[in-house]
Amino acid sequence: MSDPEVLSTEELLSHPVVLRVIDKINPEFVERTAYRPPVCDVFTASVTELIDDDAYPFEIDREARAQLPDIIGNKVQRIKARPVGKAGKDYTRPRTIGIVFSGGPAPGGHNVIAGIYDAAKKANPQSTILGFLLGPDGIIENEAMEITGEIVDAHRNLGGFTMIKTGRTKIDTSEKMALSRETCKKLSLDALVVVGGDDSNTNAAFLAQEMAADGIQVIGVPKTIDGDIQVRDAGGEVLCAMSFGFHTAARAFANAIGNLCTDSSSDVKYWHICKVMGRVASHLALEVALQTHANMILIGEDLAEYTDQSRLERAAAVNTTDYSAYGITLRHLSRVICDGIVRRAAVGKKYGVIVIPEGILEFVNEIQVFILKLSTIIADYNATHDRGFHKTLPLLEEKLEFLRRLARQSEEGAAITVWNRRDDDLFNDLPAFFQEGLLTERDSHGNFQFSQVETDKVIMGLVRDYLDILKEQGEYKVGIEKAYFHKTLEKGGLDPALFGPVLFRNYGKAPYLLVKESIISIKTLTQALEAAGLLGEGEAMPAPVEKIYKKSMPDFKTQTHFYGYDGRGNDPTRFDCIYTYNLGVTVFNLIANGATGQMAAIKNLEGDFSTWEPMGIPIASLMHLEERKGKLELVIEKSVVDINSNAFRVAKASRENWLAAVPGEDNFRKPGPIRFNGKSEEDRPITLTLNAVGR
Repeated sequence: MSDPEVLSTEELLSHPVVLRVIDKINPEFVERTAYRPPVCDVFTASVTELIDDDAYPFEIDREARAQLPDIIGNKVQRIKARPVGKAGKDYTRPRTIGIVFSGGPAPGGHNVIAGIYDAAKKANPQSTILGFLLGPDGIIENEAMEITGEIVDAHRNLGGFTMIKTGRTKIDTSEKMALSRETCKKLSLDALVVVGGDDSNTNAAFLAQEMAADGIQVIGVPKTIDGDIQVRDAGGEVLCAMSFGFHTAARAFANAIGNLCTDSSSDVKYWHICKVMGRVASHLALEVALQTHANMILIGEDLAEYTDQSRLERAAAVNTTDYSAYGITLRHLSRVICDGIVRRAAVGKKYGVIVIPEGILEFVNEIQVFILKLSTIIADYNATHDRGFHKTLPLLEEKLEFLRRLARQSEEGAAITVWNRRDDDLFNDLPAFFQEGLLTERDSHGNFQFSQVETDKVIMGLVRDYLDILKEQGEYKVGIEKAYFHKTLEKGGLDPALFGPVLFRNYGKAPYLLVKESIISIKTLTQALEAAGLLGEGEAMPAPVEKIYKKSMPDFKTQTHFYGYDGRGNDPTRFDCIYTYNLGVTVFNLIANGATGQMAAIKNLEGDFSTWEPMGIPIASLMHLEERKGKLELVIEKSVVDINSNAFRVAKASRENWLAAVPGEDNFRKPGPIRFNGKSEEDRPITLTLNAVGR
């Protein structure tokens, strides 16, 4: 048999099979870019009009009324088909529309552009769509490209913001605003579309106000995977249930974490700590938990509502109020986690999955107190000393000693200080790296740079420390299956009935046996056996007994994972493809009907597609005064998890079931990968579906 002919590298690389592999075009790419999402029924009309709807009232901030006078009177605008024969020349005139991405990517952004492009070209093929490059800097510096049909077609239904890129610059000064206005005038823009989060849509409102005199319209589009842009009117009616990108990111994270659930119950030795994006709000953590049934979930908004009743009662007994009783402490949080770990270990489960939002520490009472107090201490020191705090006290130990002196002064009444003995004791319970982080240099505005904190490392460090204590106390043990104990001893020629009562605190009918608290070492095990007459002095420990003992000793091992950028860059789910495309079409219809200072939205996202209702929401009405960077600013309020919502109540009621601290299998739920070419089980966020129940 002759050897097969070896292809040259050139021949190999030109082979059709190889070409299909090395080319960036794959079957899913072809399917995705060919897909055309359906449009809401109203968009099938040749021409539309806007109807101001007074049914959705808002509480208007006084400062918003003062700073945004030209757009503060905006109402919710519903899009309706224009009656046949009614004038529509302005709707169909050619327009130049600029689009900018602002902030981090979110799956579906390209479809917003596609929706705008298709609708604009349908109304008038002479319309021009421009994309500002690299975010708001593109507006400030007049860097833009024309978006053609070929470019749009190459990016339909694909993830990322690769078409025009993005950036995080804010148009938040008079100089930047003037430059942006000049750019829009030079390009003869009819409208500017800002696709971004709460800060970006706030920018859109101020841009709308600034450019009103020039007749340039500005429309915002809600984008963030964190899910913290949600809009309700003053009566609680949901107008925008979720920003785009959330569903895709949650599904991507849930798929990966679902795989970890499978791994943990296969390898049975790791606790997987899964940190998901969400600094201010825990929407992603809640959604992922509902999709995967991870053993433990921590929801920041829930922790913030915690009240230590025992501490309140002790304070009331001496006729005082302990305000530190409101909100969970790090110590208590670590004990809550440890309780779940210990309970699972008791039934032989040394493994599990924990989901936490990246900003969970911002919901811990004492951390906020520390940040406030330490910022005050540092600022005061800098104001009253020739050298700054960090230059004078460069080492951590020097800083800690300074705090100890303040605590002593407060205790002795020698001086009034913001730092007391309790503060000092709690602070010294923290890991050194976290102490260093809390004492680090503030930013230019005097604010603590919270993003630098390794949340999972802080929490799990405290958990590990407390587990070590429980282990020394004999309270943290791995349960031994009774059948395994009997088999092991009988195989070694020993009588389980003799050794069982000596070794275990629950020997009897319990399916999993727990070694007695007093047995925490080979030495204490030897003493127990000698006291029971099962081991003579100097006699070697029976191998089967030692095996059982070692198996009962916990070995807490963790694997940490961060889910953020991978979800942002995922190709969108079919839901997000349809949602974003219709957002884009909504944008054009708002522009074509003269709207400005509005946020494009789709109402009834939780329902069937036939019930979706496109509309414009007045951005100025959503704004309120909030402290940012040391001063009060008008911003859109971030939406956090409502602990009274159906979704959270379901998760809360399911905690014990998901923890599965009982013999038997875990209750993991594996959502699977995003399946663009087939109906996915989660065809929309579970949180939306649950929150709509009973409405």
